Amino acid sequence: MQKRISKKILSYLFVLLLLGSPNNKEFLEIYFNKNHSFEILSLSEFDDTEIVNELLNHKYQNLLLLKKEKIIETIKKKKTIENYYFFKNYPSKLIIKFKKTQFLAVTKKDGINFYIGSNGHLIKAKNNLDDLPIIFGSVDVDEFLKLKDLIDRSIFNYKDVKNLYYFKSKRWDIETKDGLLFKLPRDNLTKSFELLMNILNKKDLQNIDVIDLRQNNQIILNG
Repeated sequence: MQKRISKKILSYLFVLLLLGSPNNKEFLEIYFNKNHSFEILSLSEFDDTEIVNELLNHKYQNLLLLKKEKIIETIKKKKTIENYYFFKNYPSKLIIKFKKTQFLAVTKKDGINFYIGSNGHLIKAKNNLDDLPIIFGSVDVDEFLKLKDLIDRSIFNYKDVKNLYYFKSKRWDIETKDGLLFKLPRDNLTKSFELLMNILNKKDLQNIDVIDLRQNNQIILNG
């Protein structure tokens, strides 16, 4: 009896800790009543009625019998979700926490604009493209995420990027909002990017439009 009470107290403490966290606005709380239906109490920033409606399809199942695979299957349909967590608080409560993917860039596929999410998914874009960099070319998302990681680990600010150009040879050009164009090589990208950062720090680039790093051990500056 004491063990059962202790488990119940621990469950309540765990839920209180979760709901008291800075990200509690991203929680979706679903309560099950004795008739196995449930009510959504809060959704807040992750305002996605589609996934809510899909979760409501499980409302007539007993929480005990509701399989986690069914919940995961429903959540994974949404490409806008990067990470998720759910917790069954018996007998009547299901807590689900979502982390929405970050939109990193916009690219076009078959004439349609797509966001590239930090989770690696292509997500159909709305009319407002959120002032994101535009990628031209048939982009390899994995290659883009590698480049984005490289930029994030440098002193270069990704927010300064206006356009990205991806070539079939797996090579990138980066155009900044100030009108500078960086031509990067296909190989040894990390080393070339470090060299580019040194140039940006030391050179007066007022009359320079293009920094070409495609040749080994050679830098070409064009005005």
